[in-house]
Amino acid sequence: MPSRTLYGIPVSAGIAIGKAYCLNRNHFSGMARQTLGQEDVPREMERLGRAFEAALQDLERILSLVPEDLKEHAAIIESHLMMLRDHKFRKRALDHIENTRINAEWALERAVGDLQEVFAAIADEYLRQRMQDVRLVAERVLGKLVGGEGGLNAITHRAILLAHDLSPADTIELDVNKIMAFATAQGGKTSHAGILARSLQIPAVVGVEGLGDDLAEGNIIILDGFHGRIILEPDEDELARYTDLQTQFESYQATIMRSCQLPAETIDGYRMQVLANIELFEEVVAVNDNGGEGIGLYRSEYSYMSHGGMPTEDELTEIYMDMASLVAPKKLVIRTLDVGADKLMRMQVPSEPNPALGLRAIRYCLKHRDVFRTQLRAILKASVLGNVSIMFPMISGLQELVEVKKFYREVQREMHAEGICFREDMPMGIMIEVPSAVITADFLAREVDFFSIGTNDLIQYSLGIDRTNKDVSYLYQPLHPAIVRSIKWVVDSAHRAGIEVCLCGELAADPFCIPVLMGMQVDSISLGPHAIPGIKRIVRQASMEECSALLKQVMTSQSVARNNKLVREMIFRRFPEELMFYSSLVDE
Repeated sequence: MPSRTLYGIPVSAGIAIGKAYCLNRNHFSGMARQTLGQEDVPREMERLGRAFEAALQDLERILSLVPEDLKEHAAIIESHLMMLRDHKFRKRALDHIENTRINAEWALERAVGDLQEVFAAIADEYLRQRMQDVRLVAERVLGKLVGGEGGLNAITHRAILLAHDLSPADTIELDVNKIMAFATAQGGKTSHAGILARSLQIPAVVGVEGLGDDLAEGNIIILDGFHGRIILEPDEDELARYTDLQTQFESYQATIMRSCQLPAETIDGYRMQVLANIELFEEVVAVNDNGGEGIGLYRSEYSYMSHGGMPTEDELTEIYMDMASLVAPKKLVIRTLDVGADKLMRMQVPSEPNPALGLRAIRYCLKHRDVFRTQLRAILKASVLGNVSIMFPMISGLQELVEVKKFYREVQREMHAEGICFREDMPMGIMIEVPSAVITADFLAREVDFFSIGTNDLIQYSLGIDRTNKDVSYLYQPLHPAIVRSIKWVVDSAHRAGIEVCLCGELAADPFCIPVLMGMQVDSISLGPHAIPGIKRIVRQASMEECSALLKQVMTSQSVARNNKLVREMIFRRFPEELMFYSSLVDE
């Protein structure tokens, strides 16, 4: 039989070659709809209630079994427990039984479908991915209704796991001595399965098209975690090629991991701090293991998104203090709520024709000051731990920043009056993400303690393109002269004012951009934890002399094409080994 290749989204690097184990628990697909007699309705509602309780107890048991070295992952299971305890979700399913007299299985599916419609309308990918969590929770309940859940425990040999999806609880129970890699039909880059796969350091591909029940269990397959490929029935050439690549990657990983705890310092003594972007507690382990020197961007939206309503000040304070304690003594930069009409709070604000240009981030917070006040108070309370900084997203100009600071001082005065302790000199920074902030960076730099350049948004707003739009995504050019000059101006403005600049966004993890950023003397970068070792290694092998010379050429260039050529020539000449395993360059 000739080989066949399925494609998905690569979420954890590496190559695995082995036998497939198919985990089929998509109970929803084979469910029958039944119409109940009125007299059967109470019994069916009780049956569904029992299933919810059984699933709840099941997850509580798994939570108690989480091993010490995976404790940080428990937050995901706790979020699923929260969903099971959410009376609105349960009531929605029970209402379907009562109002339409359908069986519990169908009522549960209807409730999931209702929520799916809400999630589908959310533009933000990360938040949209959380729908998978709702479905995983529902499938656990459904498993209790239909009896039996299939199981990872049945796996007796080393295998590559293929599944419709994996819940966090599945992943906790997953024995990495048996599961060498996994692929799922569902999920995206920001799904929990992807995050945990990177944390467990096993190759993984999610969102695989065509990953169905027709894959014969026990067949030899290749899972390519660089490109998101599943190769079925590989021939001898493919097996030899991927076996060789697997060996080379393992050797490369061992090399970069040996030096990842060393400082990111060039051979001529320039020191750049390498921080991490995170959203969840469980990512902190990966930050530490990969040599991260702190958290440069803690996205605070998840605490709101995973909450049934709006989190209280006490709840947020506990989260921030737990995170700060976990990260200490390294620094933790908390970005205040970055939401808008297209994101989490869409239920509370009117829909907008252009949400990216509308009521989002700091604009939303200034309009909803009760929400903003609650978060500011929680962050200020956590500041007593000493390693916390606060950062405001999407500041567009001086007047807006003055307004934010005025409200921030007002909250501080309130807390003073109430006798609540906080760190008065907690570092305060802003994100530079829009062209107006770039142009007025010299004014803004006098008002804050640090800048963080959010390059993903900055590039989109500066070039006027949506990088997720396939028709214009080719215009997303990080080395466009306008972008390079903008970043340089922001860095120079900050340094003239005596403050530091961090750079987050995809540029920070792009090996082609690192020498240019170093030439500008960016003080720190913040990136995904697993990209840290490779980037640190590039910094440690480079010199400021060559990076400054490269920047000089780039700054005088008038075209993207020339900039790309200059940078690629330097990178391929100086760091060929480091580039071998970046996904865009592997063995095509």
